[in-house]
Amino acid sequence: MLDTTERSRDYQERLTTFMDEFVYPAEPVYAAQMAAAGSPHVQPQILEDLKAEARRQGLWNLFHPHPEWGPGLTNLEYAPLAEITGRSPDLAPEAINCNAPDTGNMEVLTLYGTDEHKEKYLRPLLEGTMASAFAMTEPDVASSDATNVEMRMERTDDGYVLNGRKWFASNGMHPNCRVLIVMGKTDPSAPKHRQQSMLVVPIDAPGVSVVRNLPVYGYHDREGHAEITFENVHVPFADVLKGEGEGFAISQARLGPGRIHHCMRAIGVAERALELMVRRAASRVTFGQPLAERANIQDWIAEARIEIDQARLLTLHAADMMDRHGNKVAKNQIAEIKVVAPTMALKVLDRAVQVHGAAGVTEDFPLARLWAHMRTLRLADGPDEVHKRSIARNEMRKHQS
Repeated sequence: MLDTTERSRDYQERLTTFMDEFVYPAEPVYAAQMAAAGSPHVQPQILEDLKAEARRQGLWNLFHPHPEWGPGLTNLEYAPLAEITGRSPDLAPEAINCNAPDTGNMEVLTLYGTDEHKEKYLRPLLEGTMASAFAMTEPDVASSDATNVEMRMERTDDGYVLNGRKWFASNGMHPNCRVLIVMGKTDPSAPKHRQQSMLVVPIDAPGVSVVRNLPVYGYHDREGHAEITFENVHVPFADVLKGEGEGFAISQARLGPGRIHHCMRAIGVAERALELMVRRAASRVTFGQPLAERANIQDWIAEARIEIDQARLLTLHAADMMDRHGNKVAKNQIAEIKVVAPTMALKVLDRAVQVHGAAGVTEDFPLARLWAHMRTLRLADGPDEVHKRSIARNEMRKHQS
């Protein structure tokens, strides 16, 4: 039974009110402050104001499963909250300190960080005064297979020396980004899934260079997707997470909950797009009739509602499986939603753009930017094809003699 709790319903009501009273009115202010800044990579004051208000209202770190750091919600309890924030993805997730990749990095530091890591990095991240990036993807190898990473982490007497190049390190251009979690190879001769390790690296460490931001469909996201080079970067043994050779295992543990968060936010995006589509269809007249009276537009609206509800149910099912049986048992359901949710959101967004006509591809409406963001989700945390491969292999395994 996919029924949420009274605690979750309370948070849903409070978060919805916060969105109505503070986040949606802040969107034009945010746009104006970003335009006036002259750079896409700034921290506008309106976002800091929203963060302060969210903390005041107790809408903070809602994602964190450990009661010491947040309300300790289950995946099923948190999922509807992530959906609500997806309706304003530029503002709402960070306003309540539930934005990727910080959420995943905070969970990794909670589970595997040393006391020093927790004091130096985790606490400021939980307080929203610091940002972080996750550096795994590389431009020279197919990083959809995490075992392909080539960054060298060569062991020395007192630590490791890092050499390599990463890109699409989301948050890497954020003005508050201070730390990277970096994945590379510490032992190329070890078994395939034991060659990799994850290290905590300050972004200002000697030899770390942020080369450029990578635009997505022409958009420079505020937090950025950075290309970063590492040239003889020294990292002490104390900054290895969990232990040498544990990098692949950490990456799999990190991405499971993050995929749920992404998918629920994608559903929120689709809900916002459907709302905009309905309003536009009702207000625009062609050939003597509102667009909303056209049969094909009604089909689009009906199909969007069906597809959104299907994706939501599948995602809530995955969240429930994770809570009841753990991420490993729920891996098939996680893979399914990672394919379904972004594809669904893109379909709804495309129809909404069409109903808006030429206006739909401009910056006067959020649809074009949202489409670009959703399109990246078919690649982020593993491309569709990798998840489909996993689903197919699991299915075929059931019928092997």
